[in-house]
Amino acid sequence: MSGDSIQVNDLVKTYPRNVRALDGLTFSVREGTVFGLLGPNGAGKSTAVRILSTLSRQDSGSAVVAGYDVGRQPGKVRGLIGLVGQKISAAPTATVRENVLLQGRMYGIKGRELAARADEAIARVGLSDAAGRPVGLCSGGMKRRVDIAMSIVHRPKVLFLDEPTTGLDPEIRLQLWDDLAKLVNAEGLTILLTTHYLEEADTLASEVAIVDKGRIVTCGSPSSLKQQLRGDTLVVELATDDVAMRASGLLSGVGEVTDVKVDGRLLHARAEAGGAAVPAVLDRLSQAGLHVTSVTVSQPTLDDVYLKHTGRRLAAAQQREALVPERSQP
Repeated sequence: MSGDSIQVNDLVKTYPRNVRALDGLTFSVREGTVFGLLGPNGAGKSTAVRILSTLSRQDSGSAVVAGYDVGRQPGKVRGLIGLVGQKISAAPTATVRENVLLQGRMYGIKGRELAARADEAIARVGLSDAAGRPVGLCSGGMKRRVDIAMSIVHRPKVLFLDEPTTGLDPEIRLQLWDDLAKLVNAEGLTILLTTHYLEEADTLASEVAIVDKGRIVTCGSPSSLKQQLRGDTLVVELATDDVAMRASGLLSGVGEVTDVKVDGRLLHARAEAGGAAVPAVLDRLSQAGLHVTSVTVSQPTLDDVYLKHTGRRLAAAQQREALVPERSQP
């Protein structure tokens, strides 16, 4: 496949009280791929999805989905996309199959074609044996699968998944990842996934864009983004956090240590050869009378990429924004 299924150029969206949810968001998504928007709550991910799925309008900028402008041709866009939001949308008293049939009817599908497509969509997400079960009696993971079946019954070109696995148990999350991977391979779908789970983005997405304060700060395949961070990740845990800033100043240039950042009592740094740098780091801190609790050396992760470009860990950013949920509508 070639070409872009989604093209986003300089999107800006501001909510009341001058809350800038999107601040020049720009990216493109290749056809038939999974693209991940990675960032904490409040980064602008859900706002972007609402605009791209025609549920909201941008203040400025442009967006094209499946060949149609979301502002000028919203009807065309809606016929070619599927959307799985953060909340369960299936009716709890209706069965799995009834929910999928109803969604198909909303797209004008009728008769035998509707029945065949509903059964096909249900099978795609592994729910054939539960097709007659009321959704209210399904597990959380099964309910998310019902939502996905509803979103693909009309065979969309682009599927938007907004935090699809939030709140699910790790085992169920893994099962859902497998379902999504099969959908891309079988249907040739283009999927835009928003998530704050590092492993989810790393596992599912062929390309990841890290979003911070409504802007893309870096973009690329998970492997290429991690490879840009040459060397190893070095994490030094101090006994107390009140000496962390002092310790960070002592490490610059020791054992080829670079990019030292403070996170409470933790020091995060880069080193060309992390294992070889550890003795020099411990010696320097010991000479300064600073007690080290632990030292770890690892290969770069997407969290290291996030730290490099935003100055903080994703988990820390998520906690900081927990009390200020992202505005998804004015």
